Amino acid sequence: MQSRSLVLCVLIFSFLACAAWGQSIQSVPSALPPPPNPPAESAPQKNGGDFSSVTNPDPTKVVPKDTIIVKGAWYSASDTTTPLPEGATVANSVFTNQYFGITYPLPANWQQKFTGPPPSDTGSYVLAELAPASSNGNAGLFGSGPISGYINIFAQDMFFTPIPVKDALQMVNYSNSHLPGMYKVEMKPTEVKIAGQTFTFYAYWSPVAELHWYVVATEIRCHAVQIVMNSRDTKLLEKLMLDLNKMKLPAEASPTGGTGGGPFPVCIKDYADEEHVLERVDPVFSVKRFNTIPVRIIIGKDGKIKHIHILNAFPEQEKAIMDALKQWQFRPYERNGQRIEVETGITFGAAPPHVTAAAADAVSN
Repeated sequence: MQSRSLVLCVLIFSFLACAAWGQSIQSVPSALPPPPNPPAESAPQKNGGDFSSVTNPDPTKVVPKDTIIVKGAWYSASDTTTPLPEGATVANSVFTNQYFGITYPLPANWQQKFTGPPPSDTGSYVLAELAPASSNGNAGLFGSGPISGYINIFAQDMFFTPIPVKDALQMVNYSNSHLPGMYKVEMKPTEVKIAGQTFTFYAYWSPVAELHWYVVATEIRCHAVQIVMNSRDTKLLEKLMLDLNKMKLPAEASPTGGTGGGPFPVCIKDYADEEHVLERVDPVFSVKRFNTIPVRIIIGKDGKIKHIHILNAFPEQEKAIMDALKQWQFRPYERNGQRIEVETGITFGAAPPHVTAAAADAVSN
């Protein structure tokens, strides 16, 4: 996935939910490109692209003979057993994400029809896009009848965000203080308790579209996790807020914490520095590309890398990075005399996007 512009990176959390996911929201600007045309209701569900038979015919029928299709940048992991941030599922009306330790029973008659896209090269995830089911049993997102609202669950990796923030609280404050003029703040950021854990909550609305957004955020494993609810009906939004108390969350969740606890490794930004790396082998890329490659690793108690999660890379880059990182050796991390697993981030390839000094000075504390 190509790097987004700075503006999109800055607005990714405040306005992801503004994407035109249906008739009632199509007039609202978005930090994401417009969604694909929905497939016909009779077509089987497919993820990861636009499979509309009208606007995007079957590629096997339109690609010229003997044409070689090259795989683009994608995510990967060194094993299939360690949970990944993007590994969210919705089954039996329950949203589950093992990586973040979240379980969320969906409101009655709500469901997900499509899974989110792969992670971005700035560490942004769309974990779930939920909407009420229509009368024909399909998600109201593309079903018939009026759509009462949406619930979107996002995560932003704090290791790779280009926004000048260090935790979920600052992320919310930044988003709140950078609303475009077409939006109005309804409720300023405030601390709330949800399912026994601390979140930061704020709300804004569009007077033109008459749409309201309720946003709650907390930090888990150095990711700012946000739940964004969108509707014209504030009574519905209030009910959805109450429904969030049915969630189960890890005890370490906190707008200014969430750096690992219990079964999770402790996450430390920039741990892969000269002080902690004892042996380092740089990846050798056979093809010169100009993309940013964010990589999350888990370092075992013996100082060796036990898990590699590449968020966005081309196949040849993936192999080179995997081969190199398997040879790294770290100084084991200790706390109170006990060795502890560490999760950290490393960036390969092109330099990641960054904000200007003026934007950094504008961060709300």
